[in-house]
Amino acid sequence: MNRSLTIPLAIFFAGVIVAGAVYFTSSRAEPSTSSGQGNPALVTPVSASDHILGDPAAPVKIVEYSDFDCEYCRAFDSTMHQIVATEGTSGNVAWVFREFPLTEVHKNALQTAEAAECVAKTAGEQAFWNFEQELFANQPADPSHFGALAQSAGVTNSISFGNCLANASTTVDARIMAQRQNALDIGARGTPYSVLLAPGHAPVVMDGAYSYGAVKQLIDQALGNGN
Repeated sequence: MNRSLTIPLAIFFAGVIVAGAVYFTSSRAEPSTSSGQGNPALVTPVSASDHILGDPAAPVKIVEYSDFDCEYCRAFDSTMHQIVATEGTSGNVAWVFREFPLTEVHKNALQTAEAAECVAKTAGEQAFWNFEQELFANQPADPSHFGALAQSAGVTNSISFGNCLANASTTVDARIMAQRQNALDIGARGTPYSVLLAPGHAPVVMDGAYSYGAVKQLIDQALGNGN
């Protein structure tokens, strides 16, 4: 290669890498306004195949697109568990968890999402929800510890779990990448990115790690309890 082109090309590729990291950022400490950004009408309809905590028939559903290695997702995860524990007991609120691994900024994001989906596939929904808490509690989780964390979450067949991970390209990747693509289609550019769905109301985007009070206010408004 002509030496005169080496430096300009190096600068160009460095710029591409930086631009990608800026475009896909996990730093959502400051939430946007409740109207958010993107087109929430493009959210894939909630179905029985989703990971749902709370009553699947709840009128208010909060669909979250999350990355297990995102520190703000960890904070929002605590908020959502509190929401389900308090606001979900009436059967009016359910939380839908979807994968949005930010592979551009977190090197193990896809592998971690694969582990979570393999836990669900081999041990069921309760194990999935236990495992997602294990992942956030040990963030960033070392892939070499996935087996131990999975056992703590309730996985009893380590061979099936290991086989699922080893063959993730055929067992769970299609699901993960479909959810990631849906987030991108909606307009998500970072995590956590959530959409509140309620009958008779326009979808509400929550772009960032909303506080318990902010989420509760939006729920109350959707249920007709707000001002």
